[in-house]
Order: sequence, then structure tokens, then C-alpha cells
Amino acid sequence: MKLTRKDFLKLSVGVGAAAMMPPGLATAAGPIARRAIPKSGKMLPVVGLGTSRVFDVSGSKEEMAQRRAVLQGLFDGGGSVIDSAPTYGNAETIAGRALHQLGARDKAFIATKISTWGDKQDGINQMKGSMARWHTDKIDLMQVHNLKGTDMHLESIREWRDAGRIRYVGITHFREHAHADLEMVIDSEKLDFVQLNYSVLDRNAENILLPLAADKGVAVMVNVPFGRGGLFRLIRGKQVPEWADDFGAKSWGQIFLKYILGHPAVTCIIPGTSKAKHMVDNLGAGIGPLPDAKQRKKIVQLMESF
Repeated sequence: MKLTRKDFLKLSVGVGAAAMMPPGLATAAGPIARRAIPKSGKMLPVVGLGTSRVFDVSGSKEEMAQRRAVLQGLFDGGGSVIDSAPTYGNAETIAGRALHQLGARDKAFIATKISTWGDKQDGINQMKGSMARWHTDKIDLMQVHNLKGTDMHLESIREWRDAGRIRYVGITHFREHAHADLEMVIDSEKLDFVQLNYSVLDRNAENILLPLAADKGVAVMVNVPFGRGGLFRLIRGKQVPEWADDFGAKSWGQIFLKYILGHPAVTCIIPGTSKAKHMVDNLGAGIGPLPDAKQRKKIVQLMESF
């Protein structure tokens, strides 16, 4: 099933594209809002989990128990997306092991990456390694990491997709200076996903990339939504504003994530955490109302005043 942009927007309205909904209206009937992957129509929970740094541990009994608790919290809250990469130290191994120990492969939407400047075979070897670490014979989303060898590795990913080993094809980057390069690839290639950096104080994606992704029918996965912790450092010691309750935000983290979800081109956010309580709090951003345009502007003004 391939959706037109018009069809995608209709689905998005139905599950919580805040800019198209009246204030105060819940985004979904379930525990967390879902938005459509434009190229397939599959509904994806709007909050997932990033594993960079936070899952890069040795794998002790205690560490594994903590990571299993995070994944269990993700699934219990209706989430599914887990993003990693073979270059995130031990993160992919730990995430795959925790998922396998939980016996929850059917609950997960696994996103990982080819992350090498090497030749085509190097990329293929990385994909084989990822499948082994995830204990699976099918990856939901395979991405070219930070545009390393984009043309060559996209070819490999598509070959594996056509063979039924991968469901979706994407590209990623996490820095603003790469946005022009992301734009060129989105504009010239047939992609299912783009992963990019976007936050309340890092809004460059709003100018070109988010509208372009919407026009091209490309799902958007947002990384570093907290600015690698920079947003939390700004608000340290400050109370959550009372008006945040107008759009259902109970914490600063939910304010930051709900701001992002207030843009209808965003499909899913992947904040990283190693704590189950933070996973639950992050999922709360996908429940209930989202800020409208005026409320989003108010969030920006507040954060820029600190």
C-alpha cells in the first residue's frame, strides 16, 4: 500500500497531528498516538527509544536488568521503535540481547544502520552482523548512517529489502551542517525514512527538511530531541509552567517532546534513556493533546528566555 500525501495527512489527523487538531483533543484512543509511515500506511507509535551511549555498557547482570526494564516499559506503554547502530559501541549487542531475553521481537520495530566508509561488502557485513546481534532474520528499518557512502549502501539496503530481509530504507544525520546534504538525498532518492536532529532550540529542520519530507512522503524519525541533555541543563531547578497542563505535559521532558510532535511531518521521536522511569515519562508525550501553534511559540519563547 502506497499512500499519497493527501491520504497520509488524513491518517495523521486521525491519530494526532497536533497542528491539524483542535486544542485539547486527545491524539489517540490507545495508550500512545500513532502516525502513518507514508510509503506503507503502517501506523508507528510516535515515541520510541534511542540506544546511543545509554545502551553502550558491558552487559553485567544489573545493567541487563535495567535495559530490559527500559524495553519492557517501552512495550507496556505501547511503543515499539528501538534505534541503534553497529558503531554505538556495545549498544546494539545489549539492545538485541535484552530484546531476545524478553522474547519480544514481535513487539519491536528495529531500526539500525550501515555505518562505514568502506566498500559495499563492508556494508553488507555490517547488516549481517546487526541481524546476528538482534537475533532476527528481518530488520524493520535499515539506514545509511550520517550519509556515509550513501549511494553504494542504499543499493545494498534495497537489494536486501527486495529479498525480504529489510522492510524500510532510510538515511540519517544528527547535525545541522548536514541538512543541505540530507535535502539533496531526500529530493533525489526514493526513501521511506529520514532520521534527523530537531528540538525546541534546534529548529532548522522546520525550514526545509520537514516540509520536503512531507511532500516526498518520507517518514521522519527525530534524534537528539533533548539536545544531548542541553535542554535539561537550561531548566535545572525551574518548575514546569502551569500552562503546560493545557496540552497534557506533566514534565519538562514531555514539553520538549510534545513540541516536536506538534509538527505533523514528524513520525517518531527516539529519545535515549537507560532508566525505565524516564522511558515511561517520554511515552507520556505521545498521550493526550499536543500544543497548537500558539503554544509551541510560547514554549520557544520560554526556552529562549533562559
